[in-house]
Amino acid sequence: MTNEQILAACRSNWEYRGVGEAAMREMLDELSAHLEDAEAAGRTAQDVVGPDVRAFAAAWARERAPFTRRALRTMAMACFVLGFLPVFSHLIRWTVQLPVTADYLAFWVAIGSITVAWELRRGTMPVHQHWLLSFAVGLPVMILTKWLTGDGVLFTLPLWVAALLLLPGLPYALADLRARRKAKAGATQPC
Repeated sequence: MTNEQILAACRSNWEYRGVGEAAMREMLDELSAHLEDAEAAGRTAQDVVGPDVRAFAAAWARERAPFTRRALRTMAMACFVLGFLPVFSHLIRWTVQLPVTADYLAFWVAIGSITVAWELRRGTMPVHQHWLLSFAVGLPVMILTKWLTGDGVLFTLPLWVAALLLLPGLPYALADLRARRKAKAGATQPC
């Protein structure tokens, strides 16, 4: 991979992650200088960025974003996901009241907690890892909770509460969608 390809991949990743234009230029200049220094010293670009350019770019973007901002975004997106799942369940069951059982709640709390911790520590988790997490952690927690508590309904969740959970993450979800479209449009345009 050439230095230009590495810089383009990092730019695309940072645009997707919402890194500001000024910070992105600074990061690209710094990375370009490191790549040129490595080339002058007889090292390869992979010695600087490692084998996975996307992981390098994601790690650097996380370092540039303050922890409180990342935590706020992650919690808002967790609320969005936790709101989307009940809304989806409401729509499938065609009801405005969703009965919530202890095992259902334990399943989503276990998956949500680990996902939020993973997002804050490591970054975005691929979809296949989410499925693996569901079966490795969420399913045993769900089975154990069902065995311990039974089938009793804890409470009913109205549709309006589930929809209300969507609100904190909606701006972030829309910003991610716009950034993804912008990055895709930039990648398809010829240089």
